[in-house]
Amino acid sequence: MQATPHQQRILTAGLAVALVTLALWQGGVLVTLLLLALCGLGQWEFTAMFRPGAGHTNLRITAVALGAAMVLAAQAGGPTAALWAFAACFWILALRFLVRYSRAQRRGEPGARAAQFTDELILLCSLAYLPLMLQFFLLLSTREIILVVLSTTVSDTAAFYVGTWLGKRRIWPQVSPKKSWAGSIGGLAGCMLAVAAYGLRLGQAPLWAWLVLGALLNISAQMGDFFESALKRSLAVKDSGALLPGHGGLLDRIDSLLLALPCYVLLRLALPFFPQ
Repeated sequence: MQATPHQQRILTAGLAVALVTLALWQGGVLVTLLLLALCGLGQWEFTAMFRPGAGHTNLRITAVALGAAMVLAAQAGGPTAALWAFAACFWILALRFLVRYSRAQRRGEPGARAAQFTDELILLCSLAYLPLMLQFFLLLSTREIILVVLSTTVSDTAAFYVGTWLGKRRIWPQVSPKKSWAGSIGGLAGCMLAVAAYGLRLGQAPLWAWLVLGALLNISAQMGDFFESALKRSLAVKDSGALLPGHGGLLDRIDSLLLALPCYVLLRLALPFFPQ
């Protein structure tokens, strides 16, 4: 008997939670491998949305290789090393463009697409969108990682079910035609409650602070979701990929995390009573 899309969604989410839990429990190299997998698969999907087809496989391989270098640099030397790695990636891609441009000039095709900087910009955006954002995980403790992942997971889940049951009025139909005000408010409430419940167990901040943190994490998660939705619509793509049954692509699942994570790090710096 074939599983329904809803059953596939639950099974896929359960497997993802189990893998993340295992990586956090073991720590060390498993966390690094998890980041490498998220960056590699996410960048593959990101570049494929802009450059679909087997003819652009080398572009996707380049994205994965440079992203892995950034993650390993961050693991070895922290955020400063990650920024230096990003700068190095820029100049590697600049050299790639110079070589392509020179070849196009020799062929007498200065206006050809191959002589433009577009492919390199796609690669740079993939590096900024995934490895640069996800490397913030390396700055967090296990309980902080759980907090951020919990906030985005509850936000997405509550928004989906509340929106499915009660959603009628769309919040931003030009960007994401399925997301409703009811789903947005449900995700906000669910995130605030989940973050507060988790935070109070840590006992390091008052209730109002955890509620504010939950609200801010939810808003950033929704903005991350809207960004990826607009990106897909601008490229006439329904899903970022087909990796996760019932969910679509990996980017469709972690888009909210890619903005919530750096926002949490900024909030932790500004409000030092959160766990560290």
